[in-house]
This record gives sequence, C-alpha cells and structure tokens, in this order.
Amino acid sequence: MLKNLLTKFIAYNSNLTVRIRLVVLTVAGLAIAMAVWGVIQLTVLDRLLVDQQVKRLENVAETVSTFYQHFPTKRGIAALDSALQDHIQTDVRLARIDIFDTRRHHVDYVAGASRVQYEWPDKMVAEVSVRGKSRYVKLETEAGPSTGLLYPVSGDAKDSRIVVGIIAFSRANAEIMNSARFLLLFTSVGLLLVILLLLGVSYGWMIGKPLNLIIGTIDEFRKGRYVERIPIVREDEWGHLADHFNQMAGEIQNVMARNLDLTNSLSDRVREETLKVVHLQKQVDDLQQLTALGHLTANLAHDLGTPLHSIAGLAQLMLEREGWPPDVAHKLNLIVEQTRRLDTVIQNIRKATRLPEPHFELMTVQTILTDTLPLVEPLIQKSHITIEANIDRSTESLYVDRYRIQTALLNIIQNSIDAMPDGGRISIIAEDDRTAGNIRISIADNGQGIAADILQKVCEPFFSSHTDEGMRGLGLAIVRDIIKAHGGQWNIQSTPGAGTTVTLYLRMADNVPG
Repeated sequence: MLKNLLTKFIAYNSNLTVRIRLVVLTVAGLAIAMAVWGVIQLTVLDRLLVDQQVKRLENVAETVSTFYQHFPTKRGIAALDSALQDHIQTDVRLARIDIFDTRRHHVDYVAGASRVQYEWPDKMVAEVSVRGKSRYVKLETEAGPSTGLLYPVSGDAKDSRIVVGIIAFSRANAEIMNSARFLLLFTSVGLLLVILLLLGVSYGWMIGKPLNLIIGTIDEFRKGRYVERIPIVREDEWGHLADHFNQMAGEIQNVMARNLDLTNSLSDRVREETLKVVHLQKQVDDLQQLTALGHLTANLAHDLGTPLHSIAGLAQLMLEREGWPPDVAHKLNLIVEQTRRLDTVIQNIRKATRLPEPHFELMTVQTILTDTLPLVEPLIQKSHITIEANIDRSTESLYVDRYRIQTALLNIIQNSIDAMPDGGRISIIAEDDRTAGNIRISIADNGQGIAADILQKVCEPFFSSHTDEGMRGLGLAIVRDIIKAHGGQWNIQSTPGAGTTVTLYLRMADNVPG
C-alpha cells in the first residue's frame, strides 16, 4: 500500500513545474521544522511551568512537615488537620494535602485536607519513602488538570519516614499552554505565508527570468543559429551554467564549421572520382570498340587479301605473256596497280585499328576491382544481381595494363549478367598461388551455364549463341588476347543450369620478366 502511494506521488510530482515543486518542498520543510521547533518550545514551556509549580508545592510540603515534626502528638495532629483545612480553603490553587507515615514499608495515613477526591497509591508512596526523592505526577481530577507531588521529609527515624502528598490545580498552566499553542500556530502560519510570498516574488528574479533566457537560447540553437549565447553574466549557479553552455556552444559551432568544410571537401572528392569513373568508362568503351574493330579488320583483311593477291598474281602472269594488244596490256597493268592499292589500303586500316602498346603498372587486385565494379553497378542493379568479392588483402601485386585488365573483367562480368536474366549472384575470388607464382582470379556465376559443344567455340571471334542483331562474339576473344598479352592463362568451366566459372592466372609482379 505504501509502495503504491509512493509510486503515485512520484508520478504526480513528475508532472509538476519546478515552481510548484519548490513551493511544496519549501512549505513541507518549513512545516516540519516549525512543528519540531514548536514541540520543543511547548515542551520546554510546560517543563518550566511544572518546575515552578513543583517548587511552590515543595515549599508547602516543607512547611507542613516542619509543623508535624514539632507537634507529633494527637492534639498537634488535630490542630494540623484544622490548619491544613484552613490552608486549603484559603489557597484556591491547592486541591489536596495528605501526610503519610511509612513504617517498614507500611503506609499509614496521618492527617490531611482535600478539595477533591483522590487516593495516593500506597506503592507509589512507599517507593518515594525508600528512594528519599520527591516525585511529581500529572493528574486529571474531577475539577480539572492538576499536578501532584509526593515529598519525603528528611530527618525521620530509621523505622519511620514522613511523606507529604500535595495536589494543586494546573488550570493556569493549561491556559498558558493553550495560548502558547495558539500563538505558535498563528505565528507559524503567518511566517509560512510571508515565506511563500517572498518565494513567489523572488522566483521570477532568481529562477524564472534566467531560465527563460536559457530556454530561449537553446530554442534558437536548435533552429541552427549556432552563434546564439546565453546573456547571463552572474557569479551564481546560473552564471556557471550559462558559461558552460556558451563554451559547449562554441565547441559545437567549431565542429559544425569543420563538418561543413569536410562535407564540401567530400563533395568535391566525389565529383572528382565520378569524373574519373566516367573517363575510365569511356576509355574502356573505346578499347572494346577498338578491339572489336581490330578483329573485324583482321577478318576483312584475311578475307579480302587472299583473292586480291590471286587477282594481282594472275594479272601479273598475263602481263608476262607477249602479244597483248596495247589496250589489253594497259588494262592488265591497271588491275595490278589497283590490287596493290587495295592491299595498301587494307594494311593501313589494319595499322590504324591495331591496339596501342600496353602501358604496364604495378597494381593490386583490390585496386583493380575497386575501379572496375562501380562500372557494372547500374547493370547489376537493373538485373537484380549481387556481386560478392572475396579478396585476400595479403595478395601480391600485379604488373598489368589497368585498362586492358578492366576490359577483360568487364567482358567476363557482362557475359555472367547475360547468363542470369532473372537475377543471381556473381562471386569474385582472388588468391595467391605462390607455388606457380601466379595470382588466381575466379569469376563465378549461378546462371544458365554453357553447353559442352558450345564451350569449345566461345573464344572464337564473332561466335555467339544470341540470335539478335549486333556485334557479338568478341567479348571472350578480347579476354583471350588481353590475358595472352600479359603472359597469363585462363580457362572456362561451365555446367548447364548451374553456372559458369572463368579463372584468370596472372603472374605476380615479382615473376614478370624484366
């Protein structure tokens, strides 16, 4: 039950404002402090009043005991009774006076006078007699609150001791205590109201105004105005908080400025790298077109060169015969000259379309793939194909022509993409074969695969299993020539319906002859 009440109080308190919580805590603290202080004050006042009354009763007890000790006879006791009765009637503050004689723990009533009915307990009287110390008690009589005193008389005989019991009314003390309680309550409530008023007035100056300045500055800071600062120049806690916030704001402003510079720098780098990729793509495309044109020219030169040489040879043989009419001989000479001219044109075309000399440089497989894979990213995204590259970072470097190797890899990946029209996965693995001094690069796909009868012809120029129009059948032929130019080897393994793996064996840089 207490736990539930505490949980509800905490939940309710968390929804209160700082001002309300401050007021509640202040009032609660002051109320508890004033209550404790009031209890202490009332307890001290009550003790003072009781001590004052007890001293007066002790004086009365001394007087009564002195009279009894001087007149212990029966006649003296009768006179003592009469004197006590007169004293009770004269002093309205006294309620009862009793004299007891204790002999060997027996309590005997000697004399007394009373205004109220009350009997002292024999056990209490005997205990006071044995200890020899007075004892007072607060009593409730039929006439109101009273204070009782049992006073042992010193100087008695060993087997006898006189104990005087006196009861006095405490109505005046009760009235004083009631007035004190009322005055304490009234002053406490007034003091709480004055403190609450001071809190309400000082809250705006001490907490409200600085807090609003801080909140306003933080709101401006959240809107991106990082130059805003808290305008508090005080030496109190608010000043320390403002100083720390302003320092933090300055650091954030510096960080944001550095981030902006870094972002601009990264944008410039991305733009530069994009231009490099575009330029690289153009070079690769040009190389592919030039390679295809070279193959086409080679085939044309072979197909045209043989009949041209035959025609030129026949015309030359015919010219060697004599007896030709002049016009026929002239025509035969034209045939020889034109065939030679066509042969020269074909040779010039072959020279013009010949691949440029390779430019070898030291590169890692990781660098080659980093430059190559972004070129096929649009194709694999469009075809729903994923590429997984597993490159051992400890792989040795290669001494290769960057663009030709990229052209070879692009042609192989393009063939894998064509073999997976419904999407799939391409896996690229590169690892060292130190025994053979090679770096093995495998490009595997899970596409349609290649039939065994076609696998023998895939490297032939212009051979393609596709029936659509266009220049096809040059991709793997180009790969073969590029790998051959690098002094490497390659092979193709394929299973129809399971996929194809093309493996390139390129010599490590240390094993390339100088």
